[in-house]
Amino acid sequence: MSLAAPAPRTRLRMNLSRDDLMMRAGLLLLAAWLLVTVGLPLWALLSKGFLDRDGNFVGLANYVQYFSTPALFKSALNSLHVSAVCTLIVVPISFLYAYALTRVVLPMRWLFQGVALIPIFAPSLLPGLALIYLFGNQGFFKALLGGGSIYGFDGMVIAQVFYCFPHATMILVTALATADARLYEAADALGASKLRVFFTVTLPGAKYGLISAALVVFTMVMTDFGIAKVIAGNFNVLATDVYKQVIGQQNFSMGAVVGMVLLAPAALAFVVDRLVQRKQVALLTARAVPLIPKPKFGRDLFFTIFCGLVCLWILAILGMAAWGSLIKYWPYNLSLTLANYEFANFDANGWGSYFNSLWMAAGAAVIGTTIMFVGAWLNEKTKGFYLVRGVVQLLAFLPMAVPGLVLGLGYIFFFNAPNNPLNFLYATMALLVINTVAHFYTVGHLTSTTALKQIDPEFESVSASLKVPVWKTFGRVTAPICLPSIVDIAIYMFVNAMTTVSSVIFLYAPDTKPASVAAVNIEESGATAAAAALCLVIVATSAAVKAVHIVFDRFLFGRLQAWRRR
Repeated sequence: MSLAAPAPRTRLRMNLSRDDLMMRAGLLLLAAWLLVTVGLPLWALLSKGFLDRDGNFVGLANYVQYFSTPALFKSALNSLHVSAVCTLIVVPISFLYAYALTRVVLPMRWLFQGVALIPIFAPSLLPGLALIYLFGNQGFFKALLGGGSIYGFDGMVIAQVFYCFPHATMILVTALATADARLYEAADALGASKLRVFFTVTLPGAKYGLISAALVVFTMVMTDFGIAKVIAGNFNVLATDVYKQVIGQQNFSMGAVVGMVLLAPAALAFVVDRLVQRKQVALLTARAVPLIPKPKFGRDLFFTIFCGLVCLWILAILGMAAWGSLIKYWPYNLSLTLANYEFANFDANGWGSYFNSLWMAAGAAVIGTTIMFVGAWLNEKTKGFYLVRGVVQLLAFLPMAVPGLVLGLGYIFFFNAPNNPLNFLYATMALLVINTVAHFYTVGHLTSTTALKQIDPEFESVSASLKVPVWKTFGRVTAPICLPSIVDIAIYMFVNAMTTVSSVIFLYAPDTKPASVAAVNIEESGATAAAAALCLVIVATSAAVKAVHIVFDRFLFGRLQAWRRR
């Protein structure tokens, strides 16, 4: 009997080794996928910048030509200028709005929260279209400009503030939501003024959120294509320069150079954000007392009016686009019509572009969420294998620092290369889905990793001791526990796939054109009302999907996750 006793332990070690081998194989596949969808396209883009139109190596000649061409170099300065000004405007407004949502007793707080999120559901060109109706050459309030023009710097700033506001607000709400009431009680006991408390307690507590919000806004403005395409006019920026070089002049080498110039500030902002977050410390300890806002008439009234004005501005932009989409012939015939929603009159695909977007968004949501969550699980739970895990982590973080236009350019040079066996994917719906998943991979990976870290490792230990295969534990325990996060990732992917413009503007074929790109093309042809109509269809679809998610989260997932509440 004593000789037979070790057998079960031997079989257990063999089972563990088999599971570990399977997970390492999966991690290698994930690393290969990330390399093909992120790493190699960016390498192809970098390499293209050192070649001439004929494919001959010319070293840094293209970069010398770029920086010695005043018009091209000025575009970089224009991009930096717009990004800096928008950051200085958006961050303070978003901070005050987030402060109102977290530190003030607001009536109908849910309404203010919901309205602030509306711009997320819209393609970036929508605010540009609305501003054309408001202040364009035949705009409703053209006279208020005193002979000026909305096309150019001013229009870009206004539109970008609308587009970036919710992103900065969400970051700052998170930063301000965690506060220790004891700090404010101590400040009151010491007789500190409200202004001093703000600068010594509130502002330092939110400084990392402020820095992150500023970097996100700066990067979004720097890399956005939709707004610049619609309302920049003769005010050239890097995003439109890339489009002109690639589509207009077919100068792929110079397009690659402009793409790398566009990548530099975005990558720098990402690195700074990572360094800042490493220094962040926990502001809410186990002994902390949650800060609950108390009614204060003057303060509450001020912030209610402020939030109301911001919401009115957001709704005015959206409402103007909606009204413009229903006008028969602006500004001469203001009677209402649904003719602008008959997209076949303005685009060869008609409603087909919208259904292309639905397919692309659904594919990105299902395939992307699966790859992101399973990939994060493999990276977290695989034992050892440090080199491959490090490569996966690097490639998973890389897309956050890469603008959509830059990634799209890389896909042209990599997937459209004649000697690439994956060339058959070019201009297909599959490639649009792959590109969308790669572009938004980082957020899904981080969300999955955060959810997985909240699960006690004892689950895996107990399963292993009971000889339960690791994939069964994943299906029966890990995935169900993380179901809310999985659904959050799917909704995030769906909404971003519906609204993205820059990442797919170079990759579609006539039969795979998504709705956001169709809206750009329709606007180029002069049919502004139809472009606005298509954007509103995208907004309605994205908002409806989010509303369904909220309902399911409240009534279904709340019951499925009831075991979390004691």
